[in-house]
Amino acid sequence: MTEFNHPEQILKQFRFRLFLAGVFVVCLFGVLVARLLWLQVISYDKYKSIAEDNRISIVPVVPNRGLILDRNGVVMANNYSAYTLEITPSKIKNLDDMLNDLSEVVDITALDKKRFKKLKAETKRFESIPIRTRLSDEEVARFAVQSYRFPGVEIRARLFRQYPHGPSAAHLLGYIGRISQKDQERIEDLDMQDNYRGTTYIGKDGLEKRYETELHGLTGFEEVETSAGGRAVRVLSRKPAVPGRNLMLSIDIRLQQAAEKALEGRRGALVAIDPATGDVLAFVSAPSFDPNLFVEGIDFENWKALNESPDRPLLNRPIAGTYPPGSTFKPFMAMAALEKGFRTYGQVLRDPGFFDYGGRRFMDDKIGGHGAVDMYKSIADSCNTYYYMLGSEMGIDNISDFMAKFGFGQHSGIDLDGERIGVLPSKEWKAKTFKRPELKRWYNGETVSVAIGQGYNAYTPLQLAHAVAMLSTGGLDAKPRLVKAFQNPVNGEIEDRPVDSHQTLELKANNVENIKAAMRGVVLEGTARAVFANAPYEVAGKTGTAQVFGLKKGESYKDKAQEERYRDHGWFISFSPLQKPRIALAAIVENAGFGSQSAAPVVKAVLDKFWEIEGIPNPVKPVGKAVPPVTDEERQGE
Repeated sequence: MTEFNHPEQILKQFRFRLFLAGVFVVCLFGVLVARLLWLQVISYDKYKSIAEDNRISIVPVVPNRGLILDRNGVVMANNYSAYTLEITPSKIKNLDDMLNDLSEVVDITALDKKRFKKLKAETKRFESIPIRTRLSDEEVARFAVQSYRFPGVEIRARLFRQYPHGPSAAHLLGYIGRISQKDQERIEDLDMQDNYRGTTYIGKDGLEKRYETELHGLTGFEEVETSAGGRAVRVLSRKPAVPGRNLMLSIDIRLQQAAEKALEGRRGALVAIDPATGDVLAFVSAPSFDPNLFVEGIDFENWKALNESPDRPLLNRPIAGTYPPGSTFKPFMAMAALEKGFRTYGQVLRDPGFFDYGGRRFMDDKIGGHGAVDMYKSIADSCNTYYYMLGSEMGIDNISDFMAKFGFGQHSGIDLDGERIGVLPSKEWKAKTFKRPELKRWYNGETVSVAIGQGYNAYTPLQLAHAVAMLSTGGLDAKPRLVKAFQNPVNGEIEDRPVDSHQTLELKANNVENIKAAMRGVVLEGTARAVFANAPYEVAGKTGTAQVFGLKKGESYKDKAQEERYRDHGWFISFSPLQKPRIALAAIVENAGFGSQSAAPVVKAVLDKFWEIEGIPNPVKPVGKAVPPVTDEERQGE
């Protein structure tokens, strides 16, 4: 039997299905409208910001690093622009293969690859790392043609630091280098990461490190509109970077290089100071190094050569080298005796050539002694016995208290990091330094050695220069400084740094003049007379010899008989002229023997240059009579 569908029933079913389809379509449109409402109205601000971020890139604008100039405007550290070839490791699948292919386009040496791998280990993966710097125009053009083959590799124009005088003044200038993980942590601790965005270099040593904030400047930014492919379309806004301030130093590069030449081929240091202001006129550590080696990351061979050299070229001797002062200590001992009433200037003592104390005989430098010795002769002829006696009478506490006023055993306040305080011996110092009870005790016999600048005494060349500057001015304590002023590189405005000086020592004027006269006697008729015999300017000084090792009982020191590294260090301190001194100096030449033979000629060369530059206002006529040579016996007491 055949069954037929009723037309009305079929139409009803069709309408019901159509209704369901309509409801489904309406629901879909409702979901779409709701989603559009959510995106376009409710979440408008959020997605607008995301879209803007995709469209606009914030690009840091790295500021130009400030220059470093000497007192006359001579550039000692500057910047130059060059192209670098840089790689972002995170964008490279096979780095070794890419480097091999890249080497066919641009000359990349094994040393470049070695330096690159070292930097890669210290750098985040998403940061670009230079594989080659200072590309030639030909190399830039050659890479530009082939750049499509090397995604993740690009050419950038960067500023590089340069030290045009090479090793000259390296220890005070310091150097810059790439920001390490340790540097980054320090930047974050100081909450300065925003100011270092895009910056890859930072001061590592010397003035470059000490004045990093002033030299770096303020980072700017650009809002750049980019296409979907990441290509810059236009700059929407710009906040320019503020360049770092220039440092104007107290150093005179002519004087600096004269001192470096005088110390060439030797180990030693020299510091020259303007006693009235504390301006450091010359700051030399020999041997030196080339700071340009560190800018792009020093290679292993050069680092090993510098680090393992027995001459220790990386040691900043003026502030980190400590030495016994030898007889340069005697003018200060004499001043202490006058101020504390242990001696008068004209008091005469008898020097038999030795001093017996505590069952030990301390020998003088001159066999048979100097005979009748007053304070003038004790300094001019450098009589040890005079100071053996003085030290035993004064005691270590009086010596230590007085010497501390001249800055011995203390930081000088110079604007460099890494200054050592040395050792100013005292009972308190010894008790803190030694662990064994029997070594903690101070023995009076130790004071006798301290009194002639030996024993536990250990000071830096800067401390000696600062002390003689104070002595020459009658106690004016002008803190040593290297930076005189800051200069705005945009408008040239100069901001002077105030002189940090004040009268700290109340010294009797007559005592000061007497000690200065005795130091003048050193160069007129004493241990330095041969060096300064024809000097056309007024100068005072004191020679000194610092023992490297102790002598056995009854043994005398023979300079040329000793192996070079066991010879004594030679010292010379000086100032010129006597009244209103313009310059005070301290120089040491390591393992060079007597100060009159080694350090005094170095100081003489610097003073010659200083008065050549300044012009001698009142030349001193050379002494007409023949000057007798200084004997080895006389030198022994330095």
